[in-house]
Amino acid sequence: MRVATALLPDANSSQDRIFTTPSAVIVLDGASAFVPVAVSPSTYVDTLGRFLVDGLTTDHQIALTDLVKRAIEKTASVLDLRPDTSPSSTVAIARQDDDALDLLVLGDSQIATPHGEYVDTRIDSFAQAERAAYRARLAQGHGYDETHGQLLRALQAEQARYRNGDDGYWIAAATPAAASHAISVRMDLASTPWLVLATDGAYRPMQHHRIDDWEAIAGKDSPELARLLEYLDRWEKDGDPNGAALPRAKCHDDKAIAAIRW
Repeated sequence: MRVATALLPDANSSQDRIFTTPSAVIVLDGASAFVPVAVSPSTYVDTLGRFLVDGLTTDHQIALTDLVKRAIEKTASVLDLRPDTSPSSTVAIARQDDDALDLLVLGDSQIATPHGEYVDTRIDSFAQAERAAYRARLAQGHGYDETHGQLLRALQAEQARYRNGDDGYWIAAATPAAASHAISVRMDLASTPWLVLATDGAYRPMQHHRIDDWEAIAGKDSPELARLLEYLDRWEKDGDPNGAALPRAKCHDDKAIAAIRW
């Protein structure tokens, strides 16, 4: 397994994380907290990632849903989190198991494969009016002002009503049962020579620029992936600083990408 990765900005300033083991790659995207949470998203993803790696190291064939369930449970315990005030994170995992691959996606990070893309978009079904309001305002050229911040806080408050509950959406936070609702896929290794895992801050601007030939992306090394993320970051700063062309919550969302080949 050959793995190339890139993260922008680095882990000291980002809420995205990439963790690797000899047989697996884990990508996390801690949600920016526009509404106060108990601990920082960075602390949450660092802790969750450590427990995910520990779980894979202890039992490299553990079912990924069980792995994520135990990691959420341990993270919530160590950080003394409650469901209503916990930060949250997406989870994307690719794990080689002999001649097969196990994939898990919880939240809107993406795993691209030769057979299609896997991404959990259930959150998009909720708080649609609030999401449409901030995006429309960006498209009109108002930029990232105080009103934009107010709209994002309203969006997250509305989303929180549906987080990790029946008839809602599921995400890693402080509810271990969320893991049982993840998208899980098992596929043959022989027909899957490459994968690309990416957070939405990376793959959405890539799609906007039509830089989404995932097989070609999977062939890049780490410096090439880093240059790609830097290009996207420069475009956000210089080409679309107000989010009018590509409406998004922040001018610069954190970006993480991992390319795997066998």
